[in-house]
Amino acid sequence: MRLTAIGTSGSFAGPASAASCYLLEAAVDHREYRVVIDLGSGALGALQNYVDPSSLDAVVLSHLHPDHCLDVTGLYVYRSYDPKYFNCGDAHTDTGAIRASLPVWGPAGTHERLAAAYHTEPGLSPVAGQSHPTDLSTVFAFHDLTPGASFTIGPLTITAFLVEHPVEAYALRIEDQAGHVITYSGDSDECDGLVEAARVADVFVCEAAFQEDRDAARGIHLTGLRAGRVADAAGAKNLVLTHIPPWTDACMVRAEAAAEFSGPIELARPGNTWQL
Repeated sequence: MRLTAIGTSGSFAGPASAASCYLLEAAVDHREYRVVIDLGSGALGALQNYVDPSSLDAVVLSHLHPDHCLDVTGLYVYRSYDPKYFNCGDAHTDTGAIRASLPVWGPAGTHERLAAAYHTEPGLSPVAGQSHPTDLSTVFAFHDLTPGASFTIGPLTITAFLVEHPVEAYALRIEDQAGHVITYSGDSDECDGLVEAARVADVFVCEAAFQEDRDAARGIHLTGLRAGRVADAAGAKNLVLTHIPPWTDACMVRAEAAAEFSGPIELARPGNTWQL
C-alpha cells in the first residue's frame, strides 16, 4: 500500500499546506483502491493534484473538527453537480444521485455535522422558493466508527481506536493483506488507545501540535516529546510527525520526539509518500 500526504498543517490550513488529509492506495486483482483519510480545510483542492476525486472508494474521518472534515462539503458539490455525473446518455437528474454512493466513515453524527456545515438558509433571497433541505445521503453512504471495530475497503482492514481529544476521536490502524501496518493518530493526547493503535506499526503518522514548555493543556494534542514516547511504547518502526500548526517550530517538535524515540523520524510535508 502507498500513503501520500495531501494536507499536513495542524488546526487550520497554513501557507504551505492544506489541513489534515492523507491518500491511501492499495491494489488487489488488478484493481486500485483509493481511500482518503480525513479531508480538512483546503484539502479537496490539493487532493486533485494526486487523484481524480471520482475514483475514490471511501472517505474515513478521524473526528469532526473542521480541519479534519470540512472539505467533505466540497466533495458533496463535486459528486452532486459536476455535469458528467448526472447528464450522461439517456440518464438525467438534477444531482449526481445516479452515481453509486461513496462510503464515508466517521464518528456518530457525521452526517448531521456535515449537513449543518453545508446548509445555508435562504434568508431574503428573491428566489428562496428554490431552496431545499440538504441531504448528503444522495451521494454519500454514512457509517459510524466505533471503538475497536474493524471494517474493510478492498484489501485494507481499518480498525478504529478511541483516543483522548475533546470530541469523539479515533486513531486508525490500517493493515494490508501482506500484514503491513500504517497508523494514523488523528488528534489525540498520549493514551493507551493510541499506543495500541500504533503497536509495531511500519509507519506511525502522529500528530504533534503542541510544544513542551509552551502548551500546558492536556487531553487535546501531543507534543513532540509525547509523540515520541507513544511511538517508543508501541514499538513503531518509523515515526512521521504531522498536524503541526504554522505557529509551531517543526524542528523543535522533531527534536522533542527524538529524545524519546530512537527510530527514524520524519516531518510530514505535502507530497511525501510512503510505500509498503
